[in-house]
Amino acid sequence: MEKSMIRNVAKLLVLIGSINWGLVGISFFSGGDLNVVKMLVGQWPAVEAIVYILVGLSALYLLIPGKRS
Repeated sequence: MEKSMIRNVAKLLVLIGSINWGLVGISFFSGGDLNVVKMLVGQWPAVEAIVYILVGLSALYLLIPGKRS
C-alpha cells in the first residue's frame, strides 16, 4: 500500500475516533450513551479494543514527520 493511501486511512480513523470521543463527552452531560464504536461493535469487546488501538496508532503515525506529498 502506498504511503498516501496509508496516510488517508490514518486520517479517516483519527477523524472517526475524534468524533466518537466528542460524542462520548457530550453524552456525559446529556445522560445518554453516544459511543458509536460501542454501538457498532459492542457485542465484540475485542473488536472494540482493536478499533481503539488502530485509532491510537493512526494518530501516532500522523505525528511522525515525513515527506509530505
